[in-house]
Amino acid sequence: MLKFVRTDSKNPDFLELVNGLDLDLAVRDGSDRVFYNQFNKLDAIKHVIVAYNNDIPAGCGTIKHFSADTMEVKRMFTPLQFRGRGIASGVLAELEKWAMELGYTKCILETGKRQPEAIALYKKNGYKLIPNYGQYEGIENSVCFLKELNFKKIDQT
Repeated sequence: MLKFVRTDSKNPDFLELVNGLDLDLAVRDGSDRVFYNQFNKLDAIKHVIVAYNNDIPAGCGTIKHFSADTMEVKRMFTPLQFRGRGIASGVLAELEKWAMELGYTKCILETGKRQPEAIALYKKNGYKLIPNYGQYEGIENSVCFLKELNFKKIDQT
């Protein structure tokens, strides 16, 4: 059974998953990883989703404030043995829902060109390619995306 838990960056299962993410990115990005590490600090992240598959940590992601109307998606990861089951899309949907509950109307994110699975995930979930923003401007390996979050209106007729 799959379940999604809202937590923060002190969650030990989240920290274990992020360790797996960092190991994967170290292989993919090589020496470029030093640049990205400065933007991936884990202290005091308030909005973390951990996915559990039969009580086993199976994926994670976070959102953090970027601007008045925008949250930034960070630290998305699903271990290899859990990929292909919709877990990452589920984590992303939970993060978007949380962002909307907090009053945000957009999510942005950055991923690397060496992460084709991530690029496919974001496109599949309605994210549109945008020019690299902020610290990622001019970074050759970075690809940035934006999604307008849709508030579903409840028909009360």
